[in-house]
Amino acid sequence: MQRRDFFKKVGAVAAVGAVMPVMSFADDAKLVGPNAMSYKTAVDAITGGKTPKASKKIKLKLPEIAENGAVVPVTVEVDSPMTDADYVKAIHILAGKNSNARCVDVNLTPANGKAMFATRIKLGGTQEVSALVELSNGDFLIASQSVKVTIGGCG
Repeated sequence: MQRRDFFKKVGAVAAVGAVMPVMSFADDAKLVGPNAMSYKTAVDAITGGKTPKASKKIKLKLPEIAENGAVVPVTVEVDSPMTDADYVKAIHILAGKNSNARCVDVNLTPANGKAMFATRIKLGGTQEVSALVELSNGDFLIASQSVKVTIGGCG
C-alpha cells in the first residue's frame, strides 16, 4: 500500500465518522423523551383525577421576570398546622410549557414542623408556574404565578 492510498482511506473513514453522528442526532431530535409529560397529565397523575382548589393558604414566591430560565428561584410556603391529624403530605411544582411539566416533588410529614421549601427550577420560556399541594385529608390545593423568562433554560 502506498502512502497516498493510505491517507485517502484515512480521510474517507474520517469523513464518514464525521457525518454519521450528525445523521443520528437529526433522527434523535424527532423523538419524544421518556419523561415528557403535559401539565394536565401531570396534575391528573398527582391528584388521581381530582380537581385541585385554588387557595390563598399557599404562598408561591417567584420573580416576575427571570433573567435566566436555567435557574429560577422558587419558594413555597403553606399555612398548615402540621399536626398528626392535619398536615401537608406533598408539594409539587409544575411548569406548564416545559416538555416535562413536573419540576419538583417534595414529600413532608408532621415532623417537618413547617410546610415550606425553596429551590431553583428550569423554565423553557415565559409561562405559568404552579404549586400543587396535597393535604393529609386527601384534598389538593393549587396556586399559580406567571414568570416572564428572558433567556430560556430548557424545553
